[in-house]
Amino acid sequence: MRAAPPPAVLVPPHAWPWIAALAVAAVAAVLLVVWLRARARRAFRPLRRRAPRHPLVLAHGLLGFDELRVGGARADYFRGVSARLGRDGCAVHRCRVAPTASIAARASALAAFVNAIDARRVNLVAHSMGGLDARYAIARLGLDRKVASLVTIGTPHRGTPLADAATSLAARAGLLFALRRVNVDVEAFHDLTTARMDDFNGAVPDSRGVHYACIVGAPERKRDVSPILVPTFAWLRDAAGGNDGMVPAESQRWGDVIRVVPADHFAQIGWSRRFDAAELYAELLAELRARGF
Repeated sequence: MRAAPPPAVLVPPHAWPWIAALAVAAVAAVLLVVWLRARARRAFRPLRRRAPRHPLVLAHGLLGFDELRVGGARADYFRGVSARLGRDGCAVHRCRVAPTASIAARASALAAFVNAIDARRVNLVAHSMGGLDARYAIARLGLDRKVASLVTIGTPHRGTPLADAATSLAARAGLLFALRRVNVDVEAFHDLTTARMDDFNGAVPDSRGVHYACIVGAPERKRDVSPILVPTFAWLRDAAGGNDGMVPAESQRWGDVIRVVPADHFAQIGWSRRFDAAELYAELLAELRARGF
C-alpha cells in the first residue's frame, strides 16, 4: 500500500502579512550585516592609506632645532607633530642645521641629511627659512633626485620687511660686526631681506619633477596672535598687509596654496594653544597621499 501523503499545512489568510513581514525583516537583516562588514573593511583602509607613499622630512627655520633636551625634559621644534604623524603610520625624520647660517650653508647640511635617509624619495615639509634651504638644496645641490614634494609653511619666499629693518638697525648699532668678531654666523638675517630674496628667486628656479606647495599663515585678529608677536604683527600689517607676525602672507605663497590658516609663525609649529598644528600636519599628510606622494 502506498503511504498516505502528509497532510497539507493550511496557513490562515490572516497570517500571510506576518509571514511576509518576517521574510522582509530576515532579508533586511542579512543585507544589514553585509553592509556593516563592507563598511568596517572600508573604515580600515583610510588608516592604511593616511600616510604618504614617501617618508616625511621636517626642516626647521631660523634659530630652530630638531629637538632640545634639558635634564629629563624634551622639546621638539615641531611641537607634537612627530608623535601625531607617527600614530598615522608615517615615518618622520627631523633635520637639524645651523640656526643662523646662510641659506647655502644650511641647505648643504639639509641635503646631506636627506641623502642619508634610506628611501628612494621623500616629502619635505619646511617651516620658515627651512623652505628656502630646501629650495636651494633641490635646485642647486641635486636634491631634486630625492625629493618628491616640498611643502613650505610660513616661508619668506620674497623676504620680510622685518629682516630689512632688523639688519639695518643692527648694522648701525654695530651689533652684526660684534657678532662676527666672536665667530657668530649671522648671514641668515641678511639672506631673509627682500633685496637678497629677489636675487635668490632669480638664481634658484623650481625643479621639474618636484611638486611645490605651501601653507600660508594669516591670522586676522590680534587676539589670535601670540602676545610676543603682536607688535610685529601690527607693524607688518601696516607695512605689508596680512601676515603671521613674522612674514607677510604674500611672501609665503609659493607653488600650490594648499591652505590659508589663522596661525601665527609660532602656532604653525605647535607653540600655541590657539591652533591645532598637529592636526594641520595630519591633514597635510592626507593631502599628500591623495596627490600620489
